[in-house]
Amino acid sequence: MSAPSLHGRTRPNVVGAVLAWGWLAIVLLPIYFIIVTSFRAQAVYYAENPLSIPANPTVAAYGRVLANDFLLYFANSVVVTVTAVVLLLLMAVAASYVIVRSVSPFARRTFSIFLLGLAIPMQATIIPVYYLIVQLGLYDTLWALILPSAAFALPITVLIIVTFMRDIPKELFESMRVDGASDMAMLWRLVLPLSKPALVTVGIYDALNVWNGFLFPLVLTQSSGMRVLPLSLWSYQGEFTTDIPAVLAAVVLSVLPLLAAYVVGRRQLVAGLTAGFGK
Repeated sequence: MSAPSLHGRTRPNVVGAVLAWGWLAIVLLPIYFIIVTSFRAQAVYYAENPLSIPANPTVAAYGRVLANDFLLYFANSVVVTVTAVVLLLLMAVAASYVIVRSVSPFARRTFSIFLLGLAIPMQATIIPVYYLIVQLGLYDTLWALILPSAAFALPITVLIIVTFMRDIPKELFESMRVDGASDMAMLWRLVLPLSKPALVTVGIYDALNVWNGFLFPLVLTQSSGMRVLPLSLWSYQGEFTTDIPAVLAAVVLSVLPLLAAYVVGRRQLVAGLTAGFGK
């Protein structure tokens, strides 16, 4: 790292470099501990240094996790996350397009209502949500996790997509309108391609929140067949009270899908997060 000097030269930013490397070590140390411990045998877990490389690395912990109901919990998490994110993006894109393109006062009030949702904490509404889900007959089903997860992510998703859509030049809409394009055609052929970075950004962000959600699965499901990964990891701690390598192996396996999603969409994610910073 370097900083410009008064004479046009650059001098090393030693303090910044030390802080950056220190912060990197703080972030990487727990990840390193989780990975090396997941490859450690349970019999030697307490005998070896927890931060050392395992003397005899083994995948036995992964085998014990996969031999249980991990794949069922994994499939439930995939169904809940994919369905919630797809439903959320459909609603958010439709609402954002109306808010951006409409000139009626109703559209502005609708956007204000969406922004009001940012101030409502999810934990404060868990009891009404619980009674609503019970009255709808959805308790202990995957829909009990999908619908509230999509609803509570809607305000921030609409805010990001509306901000991105407002940057699309109005001349493009007007030219397509002159050519006779309908609103659906403009949404499909103009707005969605130009909003791809924003959609990828909010898609990954919302998928991360839904995948790691713990409160809704804890309150709105009961049977083991409806469990998702965060709740299953909590129950693994009870089942494998002293089997720390198995618990951490389950953590590693649960992170892999999100890591793959980040690797695939990281370019669009960075583009969406930095959109408008240069203005």
